[in-house]
Amino acid sequence: MSTQTTDKAKEELKEKPPLGRVIVITSGKGGVGKTTSAAAISAGLAKRGFRTVVIDFDVGLRNLDMIMGCERRVVFDFINVIQGDARLKQALIKDKRVETLQILPTSQTRDKDALTKEGVEEVLNELKKEFDYIICDSPAGIERGAQLAMYFADEAVVVTNPEVSSVRDSDRVLGLLASKTQRAEKDGTGVKAQVLLTRHDQARIDKGEMMTVEDVLEILAVPLLGIVPESPAVLRASNVGTPVTLDDPSSAGRAYEDAVARLLGEKVEMKVEGEKKPGLLGRIFGRSA
Repeated sequence: MSTQTTDKAKEELKEKPPLGRVIVITSGKGGVGKTTSAAAISAGLAKRGFRTVVIDFDVGLRNLDMIMGCERRVVFDFINVIQGDARLKQALIKDKRVETLQILPTSQTRDKDALTKEGVEEVLNELKKEFDYIICDSPAGIERGAQLAMYFADEAVVVTNPEVSSVRDSDRVLGLLASKTQRAEKDGTGVKAQVLLTRHDQARIDKGEMMTVEDVLEILAVPLLGIVPESPAVLRASNVGTPVTLDDPSSAGRAYEDAVARLLGEKVEMKVEGEKKPGLLGRIFGRSA
């Protein structure tokens, strides 16, 4: 696979201090494609040459290592590091496909209190010394684990489907990002949040079975990072343990690549496969980050 970091990128990395940016990938509702998005975005950033680590905050479920294809290589995990049973370097797993990508898996323990704010902060501070981007794959919802995943974030990607229940729950998460984070407590600014709309299906929207993109943005009132179409490629990639941005080219993979570019501040046209209504793309793009 031609996704290895280039020699030129490696040389450039040696001369640059790490950016140390913490981005939480979160959602109000489960099953919206949050972990798939965390894997795709982290792999997309690493493909660009950025030193990237993705952390599984979903204690108890532990799905990230399967989607990243490294579940058989897990020896120590995030909880072992926080509890002092292992060093951070012992728990980090280097991706075999992209040289600049590493994974910090979590535990399947039922003890939700295994994550502590002090422990999370210590691990993040250590990772900031070596990585440009630290992607936090949050559990869904607004419980303690989700709040810990977002507390130290610099930015947030809120993953939602174009369904009323998903959008409503995402609105609650946006409220937490604005009030229950370190940034909010320090200066009241909250965490910059963008919306990633997944499982977009224009045919179902045309039938009135799903909300339009404009309706979603009207409710959430934050910039749009990307629109990922419903695609069998997402399930296929997850089943074989490959982030969709490292899989064969697909509409979903291209949508995630575009989202990564926008996350990096690039101006990329908002494309929606199956889009039929003239003029809608321009209005959507005008609201993008």
